[in-house]
Amino acid sequence: MGFARFLIDNARWLAAGALLTFMSGFGQTFFISIFAGEIRAEFGLSHGEWGAIYAMGTTASAVVMVWAGALADRFRARTLGTVILFGSVIACLFMAANPYAALLPLAIFALRFTGQGMSSHLGIVIMSRWFSKMRGRAIAIASFGFSTAEIILPISFVLLMGWLDWRLLWVAAAVMAALGIPALRQLLKSERSPNELAETTVTLGLDQRHWTRGEALRHWVFWLMFPAIVGLSAFGTAFFFHQVHFAEVKALSHLSLVASFPFFTAVTVASMTCFGWALDRFGVTRILPFYELPIALAFICFALASGLPMIWLGLLFFGVTAGASTTLVPAFWAEVYGTKHIGAIKALAAAAMVFGSAIGPGLTGGLIDLGIGLETQYLGIAVFFACVTAALFVGIRKLRDHIQSPVDPT
Repeated sequence: MGFARFLIDNARWLAAGALLTFMSGFGQTFFISIFAGEIRAEFGLSHGEWGAIYAMGTTASAVVMVWAGALADRFRARTLGTVILFGSVIACLFMAANPYAALLPLAIFALRFTGQGMSSHLGIVIMSRWFSKMRGRAIAIASFGFSTAEIILPISFVLLMGWLDWRLLWVAAAVMAALGIPALRQLLKSERSPNELAETTVTLGLDQRHWTRGEALRHWVFWLMFPAIVGLSAFGTAFFFHQVHFAEVKALSHLSLVASFPFFTAVTVASMTCFGWALDRFGVTRILPFYELPIALAFICFALASGLPMIWLGLLFFGVTAGASTTLVPAFWAEVYGTKHIGAIKALAAAAMVFGSAIGPGLTGGLIDLGIGLETQYLGIAVFFACVTAALFVGIRKLRDHIQSPVDPT
């Protein structure tokens, strides 16, 4: 099947995946963090206190994701997606109306669970399940929703903040999430691969069988990937979470820093596209060991930057890893453990990712309060990613000969 024909024949399902990933933006750190200054001022919070609140809500989201992520194996995407987007509407309205600092962890939980957690999880799971030979490109196309949200939401809402109260902007976010519900239901009037036919179309994993979530959790490969997943989520989140403070450290305006993010997004899109093609061409295990090396270079650039040019170079490296991760990691789970229980298995990875995004802001915010600056922290983070790359290189070489190649013609 040619790529153009693939796009035409599967447009509605690919668009549904992209819509879900776009709608995850309201619970992503790159969006919530643009309100950090207003939230801290409104409730009288230090960097460490705001980071701790964010960590509490996000950690709770990670815990619930372990259970809720498996729902993607039991319910149709049209039904589950509708519930998730409705939950996102309620979460945005809760943030808009909340008058108490004590309720902030609950607001963060609701936003992170419905957005970063379930909306992004479902959008990628359905791509992993519905496509095999073209899985890499399908995931990359659906992931354009992440990139589109990164381009549109931060810069537009930062600009609107000059005219509208930050709480009203959360109401606007709720309206946008609500508009996604009828669009998703229209796109998924029929699903590409009905559940009752799933066993005949799924990909087998290691040992030519389908792995359950419990078996995956006891397998060494999951724990090999754990530091990579948690670390990228933790420190990638921390970078965006502390963007206001980072701009202050580098003597930049917040708007000038945010205006650089579309470049990061463009690199991420290009990276997703290239790695999606490379995944389908060469297989995930030949590429995966090196995908976090660029982000090690990114944090070196962020630490040493004295102006926007070095920050842009860091964003370039960051975008390469971000795009690679979005495409490679979901495909890796499908190839290692099969796709019959991919929702439940990926829920573990999603929970680890969400847990990482809780650790990062809390850890880095606490270190800032202790007098350890972001620049020093970022050098240590670069060393961490270099060590993860070395571990992946050794582990994936051991695994490579045991993974089945995709066989589904679509």
